[in-house]
Amino acid sequence: MSVVLRFVNNCGEVIERFLGVVHVSNTSAHTLKNAIDDFFAKYSLSLSKVRGQGYDGASNMSGGINGLKQKNLEENKQAHYVHCFAHRLQLVIVSFLKNNGIVGSFFYHLIMIVNVV
Repeated sequence: MSVVLRFVNNCGEVIERFLGVVHVSNTSAHTLKNAIDDFFAKYSLSLSKVRGQGYDGASNMSGGINGLKQKNLEENKQAHYVHCFAHRLQLVIVSFLKNNGIVGSFFYHLIMIVNVV
């Protein structure tokens, strides 16, 4: 699981920082919640200061009853959930590329070039 922190600095600029990758044994909401709590504790971060959380549409993440979103909201009502629409866009693009051979081939070769560079 990757952990990314987005915050507003003293100048009012939105800053985004990749904090790390956390290995999880499974992707249940309970396991993910424990991993986040441990990660926050390790770096002296407080969930009470979180004002937003964003995940893809997986039910273990965004589920309203037992998802990670709900577990965080129970602890901090200010940690509003925002769906990660970039993931949905990626799914649409991948689906389109699978159905369009020429465009798919172009992007495949483009990715190969970028990976080499």
